[in-house]
Amino acid sequence: MKNLIIFSLLIFGVFQQQCIAQEEKNVEKVISTLFEGMKNKDVSLIEPAFHKNALMHTVKSDDSSSTLGVNSVSDFINRIATTPANTILDERILDYQIKIDGDMASAWTPYEFYVNDGFSHCGVNSFQLIKTVEGWKITYIIDTRRKTGC
Repeated sequence: MKNLIIFSLLIFGVFQQQCIAQEEKNVEKVISTLFEGMKNKDVSLIEPAFHKNALMHTVKSDDSSSTLGVNSVSDFINRIATTPANTILDERILDYQIKIDGDMASAWTPYEFYVNDGFSHCGVNSFQLIKTVEGWKITYIIDTRRKTGC
């Protein structure tokens, strides 16, 4: 009986880890699809990634201080949709560090940003997501941007 309990706990633990790993892949997919949509100027990939009440911020730093830039999701989508056809915006995610607790997820994603294959800047995105009936949705993004130390 004791062996059966231990075996059952081991199976449950393996199953739970597989579920967590699948949820992490689902969160990563939302983020990667967002940047695929940005690169291809495909609003139909960008819009579904966001929760209707999502917020966006950017930390703008200089040598002495930092300020907080605010951007609405609709403005972000409009900027992508109106980017000239010959301009490619390519945000290359270098790593995904994802943490999940129930229906809330956080993702830390260092990146490099290129415009037409020319390096523009680098930084880190911090995403907050929630799981809805439609799947994972981005509720908040804050990012850093710099040209050096990449």
